[in-house]
Amino acid sequence: MSFFFDLHVHSMISPCSVLAIEDILSQGRSLGLDGVCITDHNTAAAGNYFQEGMQDDGLCIVIGQEYSTPEGHFLIFGPFDGLPPFLPAWELLAHVQKTGGVAIASHPFRAMQKVDEELAAAGLIQFAEGINGRNSDRENALAQTWKEKYQVHLTGGSDAHSLEELGRVGTRFSQPVRSREDLITALLSKNFEPSFNPCYGKFRHWLKSLRLIRYCSQTM
Repeated sequence: MSFFFDLHVHSMISPCSVLAIEDILSQGRSLGLDGVCITDHNTAAAGNYFQEGMQDDGLCIVIGQEYSTPEGHFLIFGPFDGLPPFLPAWELLAHVQKTGGVAIASHPFRAMQKVDEELAAAGLIQFAEGINGRNSDRENALAQTWKEKYQVHLTGGSDAHSLEELGRVGTRFSQPVRSREDLITALLSKNFEPSFNPCYGKFRHWLKSLRLIRYCSQTM
C-alpha cells in the first residue's frame, strides 16, 4: 500500500496563484491524492483558514511554505512560522536541520529560479524535486542527475497554481502520513519516490466537461 502526496501546491495566498483553498480541500481526494502540502511563497498563512491534518473525507493537509533564498527556493516543513525572510540558503538549511524539519530544493534547474548546485556539492541538500509539474522535461531530467551525483533524495510535486494543475505530480510514500510530523518522518526515512499521477488525465477530462456544462447552462 502506498500514500500519494502532492508536496508542492500554491493557494491564492500566493500572489501568483488562482487556486482556492476550498478547491484544494474539496477536489484532492477525487484526484486520487492521499494528501496535499500547501506551500505558499514565504508564508504559512493558509493554516489560518482550516484545521491542518486529516480532513473529514480522509485527505491529509500539511502546511509548509516555499521559502526564497538568494541561492534558490526551498519547500520547508517544520516549526517555521516565525522565520525571518530571505535568509541565505546555508543558514536556512542549518536551521531546518537543527530544528528537526525538512527542506526540499524546489525545481533546482528551472531557468531564472535555479538552486545553487554548490549547496548540493557541499552536502547541504538532502532532498530536491526530481519531478516538478511546471518544469520542462529537460529541467526535470537535470534535477534527477543529483540523485547519483550528490546522493540527493528526489521528491515530486505539481507546483500547482490552478485547479487544472493540482495533483499532476506527487510523491509516493510507503508509510501512512496523517500529519506534518508524519510527513517529516516519512521524508527522513527516505523511502519514497516521485511519480506522475495516473488519475490526473481522468480528472482533467471531468473538469473540462463540468466547465462546458456550466458554460452551456449560462448561455442558454
